[in-house]
Amino acid sequence: MPRPARSPRNSAAAPSTPWRWALAGLCLGVLPALLLWAPARWLAGTVTQASGAQVQLVNARGTVWQGSALLLLTGGAGSHDRAALPTRLQWRLRPTWTGLQAWLQSDCCTPAPLRLYAQPGWGSVRLELADGHSQWPAALLAGLGTPWNTLQPQGQLQLATTGLRLQWTQGRTSVQGRAQLDALAMSTSLSTLRPMGSYRLQLEGGSAAQLTLSTLGGALLLSGSGHWVGQRLRFTGEASAAPGREAALANLLNIIGRRNGARSLITVG
Repeated sequence: MPRPARSPRNSAAAPSTPWRWALAGLCLGVLPALLLWAPARWLAGTVTQASGAQVQLVNARGTVWQGSALLLLTGGAGSHDRAALPTRLQWRLRPTWTGLQAWLQSDCCTPAPLRLYAQPGWGSVRLELADGHSQWPAALLAGLGTPWNTLQPQGQLQLATTGLRLQWTQGRTSVQGRAQLDALAMSTSLSTLRPMGSYRLQLEGGSAAQLTLSTLGGALLLSGSGHWVGQRLRFTGEASAAPGREAALANLLNIIGRRNGARSLITVG
């Protein structure tokens, strides 16, 4: 007895089944490989977009998870101000069950890799920086545009952190731990004094994070204090010249704050 002929619908479905399995297998194999070997330029693009083009990873090499690039600071989109680290920035990223770990290192600036941990949450982001030390060229700040492009700072910035944790939750910033930034042998294009002095900026976390500025030594005397209100820093300070240095620092004092006699008053926020 002749077999009944298969319907056209069944005939079309049968040969397509192996192709569906092949496509599924291809996706399962390609997607993990794509994530594992995602090029470093993808990370560079994300950093540029998230920072409004103020932080850029130029000539990125390697992958998202392990690579290197030239760290460039700019004044943002359309700005001609830019400054780069003298050595490449290297990174390693590792996902965890609750966030992402990162190791950052550059030969010029980090005796040991800086270790960070980021944990996103519902409407919040938490960032932890492991205790450590690093040093950075102050000239890098000129890339950020105003007012640094006018000051053109020179010197060394030494950063030390202890138990530093920052959290952003629904427009509010909270800080725990401590950070100390020493600006050593600083000078600027606005004064002939070389150097003008050395300074210390201290951050003390807590229910209301405090910021304190003091002078370690030099002809330009700086002092001030401030604290965070929501996401904004409110800071008040003053600058003045050591006796006998008034003429050499007059131009700088006119620019960095509002003149009040021999002093220049500094207000942020």
